[in-house]
Amino acid sequence: MERARAPAMAAAVMVAAVLAGQAMAAGATTYTVGAPDGLWDMETDYKEWVARRTFHPGDKLTFTYSRELHDVVEVTKAGYDACSSANNISAFRSGNDLVALTAVGTRYFLCGLTGHCGSGMKIRIDVLAAASSGPAAAAGPGAAAAPLPSTSSSVTTAVAGSRLVLVLLYALLPLW
Repeated sequence: MERARAPAMAAAVMVAAVLAGQAMAAGATTYTVGAPDGLWDMETDYKEWVARRTFHPGDKLTFTYSRELHDVVEVTKAGYDACSSANNISAFRSGNDLVALTAVGTRYFLCGLTGHCGSGMKIRIDVLAAASSGPAAAAGPGAAAAPLPSTSSSVTTAVAGSRLVLVLLYALLPLW
């Protein structure tokens, strides 16, 4: 009987480990800017696109575009407001650029080609702490208040996955 339990316990432990890994990975999300309706182009409404998402440290942005027609330039708030890529923080020109959101705060991106930013090809990303009360907390003093985002599905998935792992491990303890 003891030998019959060993494979079952090993399988249950492996399932628990996989679920724990999935729950931890669920905390970070990679967003393709403009997707699913567009990409990094002059057709996408970026204010609307950002408003439907909540960004956290660990998330990533993918900018997909034609490198002959566009680029991605990270700028300061002043550069964003003026649609100026002079004195930029960084510039990307691969056509498939990945930007990691590593810390809480506000990041600004625009297309540096003449006229594109002025036509709306710019994006402001507020990166919020997981327990943040809203975008104004990450944007700093004097920032305009925005509606509170809904609970992130990735956070909910991570919590649910962690609870499932604990329930499975608790259920397996009597078998050992």
